[in-house]
Amino acid sequence: MNQKGTPGGGGAANRWRSIGLPDQIGRRAIVTGANTGLGFAAAKALAGAGADVVLAVRDLDRGVAAAQRIRDALDEAKVRVVHLDLARLASVADFAATQCAQGPVDILINNAGLMLVPRREFTADGFEAQMGVNHLGHYALVAGLLPALEQAPAARIVGVTSLAARRARRLDQRLGLDGDYRPMGAYSQSKLAVGLFAVELDRRLQAAGSRARSLLAHPGWSATAVAQPEDGAGRKVVFSRRATALLGSSPASGARSEVAAATFPDLPGGSLVGPHFLVRGAPRARPAPKAMTDPAQAGWLWSRSAELTGVEPLPGS
Repeated sequence: MNQKGTPGGGGAANRWRSIGLPDQIGRRAIVTGANTGLGFAAAKALAGAGADVVLAVRDLDRGVAAAQRIRDALDEAKVRVVHLDLARLASVADFAATQCAQGPVDILINNAGLMLVPRREFTADGFEAQMGVNHLGHYALVAGLLPALEQAPAARIVGVTSLAARRARRLDQRLGLDGDYRPMGAYSQSKLAVGLFAVELDRRLQAAGSRARSLLAHPGWSATAVAQPEDGAGRKVVFSRRATALLGSSPASGARSEVAAATFPDLPGGSLVGPHFLVRGAPRARPAPKAMTDPAQAGWLWSRSAELTGVEPLPGS
């Protein structure tokens, strides 16, 4: 598929050719939070490689606009917009049932997320917002989509974590529901949970003899669309947002890790794909950090997530 003759199109195409993005013709991909930032860049790259891409978004109007931007930039792009609200388990279940009815899913990139919510907020199901969307919503989504993922020849499930997860070290078993609330602390906890789930998911997939693999990606320091200028954020949150917007790499650069984790052949399940120089650079695979491979924490998180959401992707093993 060719880039249309829009300004910057050649540079964008070269960015993806430089990491060796494999042909994705005939594969179906789902990218959550695909209307902006990293998700939009990942969806566009996959569509450019020939995949049939579902933009799973909460805001349908923004999703439709994003899909049109992809079609304007790429000849014959196959993109569809489908509503998904990860803060509502009922929406997650409806989305998963609809997608499973449409056949195999080859790629699932769990990209959507909340970052630095200034005050403790809750999802429709009573979860702390950052943990609820970043981990629990995606946990339930994987559980619902697993039948379609298992139908694919070699499905990839990509959890998107963050360098901020290193701040957490150990998972707080309250999952943000009570105790002190700090925006960065809650975000870091949610991204540690993403990592623990992704690694444990791959272990259980392999134990079950599945052909699907679960991996992690992080974008480095990327200028993602996290700012909410009128949300009353405190000084520290505003500073973090502004620093990221000014100094972070572009979403297209950050998204290369997600796309690589979803498409590169022979990547070990449970590994972490991120920029070569940690915050910037071409993607490379590394073992997941020790905090994300703790079997006791992962087992507890799995059981607690199943209890809270009422679903379980795979039995214990």
